[in-house]
Amino acid sequence: MNNEGFVEVTGGKVWYEKFDNDGGSTPLIVLHGGPGSSCYSLQGLKELARDRPVILYDQLGCGRSDRPSDTSLWHIERFVEELGQIRQALALDEVHILGHSWGTTLAAAYCLTEPKPAGVKSVIFSSPCLSAPMWEADQRENLKKLPLEIQETIERCEENGTTDSPEFEKAIEVFAKHFVNRLTKNPEWIDQKPKDYRNPEVYNIMWGPSEFTVKGNLKTFDCTSRLKKITCPTLFTCGRFDEATPETTEYYSSLTPGSKFHVFEKSAHMAYIEEEKEYLKVIGDFLKSTK
Repeated sequence: MNNEGFVEVTGGKVWYEKFDNDGGSTPLIVLHGGPGSSCYSLQGLKELARDRPVILYDQLGCGRSDRPSDTSLWHIERFVEELGQIRQALALDEVHILGHSWGTTLAAAYCLTEPKPAGVKSVIFSSPCLSAPMWEADQRENLKKLPLEIQETIERCEENGTTDSPEFEKAIEVFAKHFVNRLTKNPEWIDQKPKDYRNPEVYNIMWGPSEFTVKGNLKTFDCTSRLKKITCPTLFTCGRFDEATPETTEYYSSLTPGSKFHVFEKSAHMAYIEEEKEYLKVIGDFLKSTK
């Protein structure tokens, strides 16, 4: 059973979908990547609703949520506030949080808010970005693994400000095949994703014009020195070929007391699609272990 609706948050209305469960297990709320993407590709996580309610939502500015024109809304503090407003509106007194990619940045910022949010039973950092400078450095290393012509195209387009050009897009496709999604054929529903669900303006303001150089307001985000303050059960996951590299993900895990770490051996950045069954099992088992 599922129901959908809208929650009023700072700046507009946010669309959510809740997959209900009759049992009494703690709900899971999912924070999608981006910024400015949507929860569309994460819909397979509704399978976890066999054990507990699962809530997916499109962050303000993208997907099925409102698209306000006020650019001052696009900063991490407002997205943290938005998560709190959604929890309150949906009466999520206790909750597990699963963030993916930028969603882990948001999850960490939320969990490290003072005063500490109540009722967070566990956190899952899936393909995490918890330090923008480390992410940028990792992508520079990842680029070196690609053909020289691809490296040169990406660097040239960044320098010339032509990251919206067809040649840059083609080069990014090669990068994505290595480090984002290694499937030769996507599930049909993935390719049916509406193109207007993304909002490049949000991404550009917060991150920048490309994956590889952070120029937006997240440029200095780095919470590594504070990860020791996250004391609830925590799981870090990534793909073996992930742009969120296993080395950096394991480093984050080492800074977080008692956390667990798992690598999906056949995946890049989208293990929830690339190894869907294994992903659901690992996440499901972790959640069951924390109730």
